[in-house]
Amino acid sequence: MRSTTLSGHFRHLVITGILVICFTAIFYTYYKLTMGWMPCTEELRPDVCTKACLKVLNVENNTQIFTHGTENTKKATQAIKTVEAGKDHVSEIVVLIWYWPFGEHFDLNSCESIYGIKGCRLTDDQGQLDKAHAVMFHIRDIRGDLPSLLKISRPPRQKWVWMDMESPTYSPHLIRAADLFNLTSNYRRDSDIWVPYGRLIEISDKDEPFQMPQKDKLVCWIVSHWNVNHKRTGFFNEFRKHINVEGYGKHFNRLIDPQDYNKVMSSCKFYLSFENSIHKYYITEKVFNPMKLGTVPVVLGPPRENYEELIPKDSFIHVDDFKTPQKLAEHLKALDQNQEMYERFFSWRKDYVAKSSVFGQEHACYICDHLRKHKSFSIVKDVNKWYFS
Repeated sequence: MRSTTLSGHFRHLVITGILVICFTAIFYTYYKLTMGWMPCTEELRPDVCTKACLKVLNVENNTQIFTHGTENTKKATQAIKTVEAGKDHVSEIVVLIWYWPFGEHFDLNSCESIYGIKGCRLTDDQGQLDKAHAVMFHIRDIRGDLPSLLKISRPPRQKWVWMDMESPTYSPHLIRAADLFNLTSNYRRDSDIWVPYGRLIEISDKDEPFQMPQKDKLVCWIVSHWNVNHKRTGFFNEFRKHINVEGYGKHFNRLIDPQDYNKVMSSCKFYLSFENSIHKYYITEKVFNPMKLGTVPVVLGPPRENYEELIPKDSFIHVDDFKTPQKLAEHLKALDQNQEMYERFFSWRKDYVAKSSVFGQEHACYICDHLRKHKSFSIVKDVNKWYFS
């Protein structure tokens, strides 16, 4: 009888102990929930919740659990949206255009719409000098202002950008320019902010399929700057002895109305894209304009390797590939008689279109983009030595 009583008492103690443990677990879990923690589920909190405890919680606090879970979910979702929105928020970069390059104005609000560069504010107001993150100087327009520029006090982190698109032959040396500039923007590939005269861009749905223009001229050349000392002048004088060239421009006393330029250019099978001076990477609009208009450029300039970094090797003809101007003339005549071979020069048009750079505008926008991506200290120790050596 006594053993039975003890056995029953022992079972009672065991049951009481289990209930205390369960109650403690329920209380702990309930307390965590009321503090806004993660809702207790067997999947997420197997160390605290048991199936028995969850049944009790679901009876007493189902509404509260649901409410807390919903509020937390909403708060978490809103937090995620805020973070994601912050990724698109871009602090404003101010680029001051000290002088309009060659006096030519462009749209100051075009960086995002044309180049997809956000958060840029371009200005030509020199009164904004203290607020500008960078100042773009077109060197051909400041050569007489250098003494006054040397006296300007500027913020330590403000970048002064040397900008030029002329070849070294036609660019001024800036006396006492050592350490004056922080960055360069130029057609050269080793410039800090590289802006070529043109690019080949992947074709899009907006682009019209290429159609070969009607041709009634074999070789054309538009030239106004005639200099007997130019390499192109000597080559041309010999070349024209072996083939007819339609000459336009001031030198030929045959000016073209700007409205007729595209029509004339597209009517030529070949165009003499002869540069006025020969320098590394100096490849100008003389190449990209005919390519845009369905004409094959015959180039005279830096080595073929430089051109092939910008345009397909089978999209142009280089004069260096021929021993003499006469050999080049004979090759162009042969292509004139073989339409299939001629059309191979336009194979690239299936995948790309040629675009010309907007002088000044593209430089200013890419300067802004560069400043956003690069925060490190930089200085051009001797811009003259870099560019003219």
